[in-house]
Amino acid sequence: MSSFPKNIGISVLTGFLGSGKTTVLTSLIKQKQMANAAIIINEFGEVGLDHDLIETTDENVIELQNGCICCTIQDDLKTTLLNLLKKMEKGEISPFNHVIIETTGLADPVPIIHTLMTSLDLQRIYSIDGVITVVDSINAEATYNSHEEAVKQTAFADRIILSKTDIADKGSVDSLTKRIKAINQKVTIIKSDKSSLPVSELLGLNDYNPQNKNWDVIKWLEIEKNKSSNHLHDHHDHHHKHDVNRHGDDIKTFAMVTSQPVSMTSVNFFLELLMSQMGENILRIKGILNIKGQNCPAVIHGVQHIFHPLEWLEKWPSEDKQSRLVFITKNIKKETIDDLFKIIGENELH
Repeated sequence: MSSFPKNIGISVLTGFLGSGKTTVLTSLIKQKQMANAAIIINEFGEVGLDHDLIETTDENVIELQNGCICCTIQDDLKTTLLNLLKKMEKGEISPFNHVIIETTGLADPVPIIHTLMTSLDLQRIYSIDGVITVVDSINAEATYNSHEEAVKQTAFADRIILSKTDIADKGSVDSLTKRIKAINQKVTIIKSDKSSLPVSELLGLNDYNPQNKNWDVIKWLEIEKNKSSNHLHDHHDHHHKHDVNRHGDDIKTFAMVTSQPVSMTSVNFFLELLMSQMGENILRIKGILNIKGQNCPAVIHGVQHIFHPLEWLEKWPSEDKQSRLVFITKNIKKETIDDLFKIIGENELH
């Protein structure tokens, strides 16, 4: 596999049933920047790609007119991704430099992220670039209220594509935008009215790959550079707090910081406690840690109970050498995690 390009980025394209993923996917693959991309989908029948896009087919792969290749998920995602590499090595398909995985409308994005985080075979070549979620401007409020999967798709998103804004009521779009920000405050929202989407805003997000040369730890941790305070504050907002039955209001994003270096033993113990007691409800953790006895910071990121191996940066991104942890949680308050950290008795995040 040494002849393969390194760090082929994978974008996960998700969104609830009827949100407009097909329209978004079709728009993307018609653009020149996607000519060397591979598209992995669940069923061709569901996606319904335009017939004029299809050039040749075999049992697994469709070649599109712009050179893009498209295939279905076969036995599992790992098999499909490895088979694409084998076909590229044999010259059976055109070389590709990016992958878009289109999920089903009911899909929780977590299993896909777990597959990519835990397979050493895939990590040699692929890295997760980010999660792109399509949200229906007209129906999303009702969908959030009824389907928790839709809320998780929004919570994990690096980019939200707000579809059907050309036919949606402006007041509804504004209200929906506030609700999205309540679930995922720092996400970038792109409004779409069927015109071409800006590919440059959807690729190169580098959300899971600290070894990528374009990776920006400050942006990754959503640290505001001009904060007057040294401490990160609670990031969730309180829209819709009056209606506790609505999905999404129980998903929070918050950060903790400590100025004292932490021991590796303490960190491991804290994470073990966290995962054993509330792993399914810790949707995501990402952070930079000042480990005792080390000159360089460690990067940690995990999705639910799966953690990527600890990675070390060559240097601190700024003069600020505080440890920071950013959490996305469901039904867990910041104080609960704060108390859990205090149990280990060595440091206190505050």
